[in-house]
Amino acid sequence: MKPIKYFFGLLFILVTASSCYVDDDFYRDGPNPGITLDELLNTYSIWYVDYDRTEGPDNIPFLSKAFTISFRDGRLYANNNLVGIGQTGNGLGVQIGYYDAFGETLEVFHDLDGRYDFYVDQLANNRIRLVSKNYDVSYYLIGYHRSDFDFDRLFYDNIEYFLQEYRAWEKTYTSQVGALNEFDNENFLRFTPENLTTFYSSQDPIGTDIDLIQWDYEGDYEVFDVQGYENLKILRLDYDFFNNDEEFELTVINDATISLYHVESGTTYHFQGRQFTPFLRKKSDSTDDNQGRERYKIERKIKTRKSSEK
Repeated sequence: MKPIKYFFGLLFILVTASSCYVDDDFYRDGPNPGITLDELLNTYSIWYVDYDRTEGPDNIPFLSKAFTISFRDGRLYANNNLVGIGQTGNGLGVQIGYYDAFGETLEVFHDLDGRYDFYVDQLANNRIRLVSKNYDVSYYLIGYHRSDFDFDRLFYDNIEYFLQEYRAWEKTYTSQVGALNEFDNENFLRFTPENLTTFYSSQDPIGTDIDLIQWDYEGDYEVFDVQGYENLKILRLDYDFFNNDEEFELTVINDATISLYHVESGTTYHFQGRQFTPFLRKKSDSTDDNQGRERYKIERKIKTRKSSEK
């Protein structure tokens, strides 16, 4: 009987030990065999939040605000602004909290919002899905090395949010070429973060203090993709008192200046951003202008370019 007792005793020890062992391999037979979740998250310096693929009715604020997030040795970073992206935090943005990763679980400890738990599903070498364990929502992330990340394309893919990051856009240049038109009198534009459809316009003199600007007009706007172009958008401003919509070709000169080419008149305008609004991680750093800004799913219409200018 002793050999039998010894056998079952050894079997019990092996079963007990195996039940306590945590297999930290993330995908033994998947896209990255034998890699741990933490190793995968650190493989790519930047993870783009592909917000248009978000699934579920719920919302996790820190992910809905971020254009990119980064996982660096237990620290969590995010780029919530387009202005300065690529330079802020050496491209990673600002630190917003900490994280822990084990097995297929990601635990996030956000500085402001607290703890969130996710199940991580690896879809490809550089694509993952974060499935919230507590909320009905999933986010899709695409991993990039910083040297491979196209920050310029990020601007154009999210141009509506870039327009929101200044309290006002002031006209700084009007070309000599082009016919006289009503828009010549508009010196300030504003795009608010509450939605992706409302803009304000003012004819106050150039140089007016932002806090003193009288916003003469409130209307709707829409941004269109341009067939065959990645670095060009069409901006339509709905001015009822002009009796028609004003249509512009929109290009980004730098992260503080945009160019608007008025299609009908052939006039080019430059507008410079005034009073940058940082969308930070802490309520104490927030203003009335940036409270609650989050991303929306964008489904743009496509237009064909009408002008041959530029």
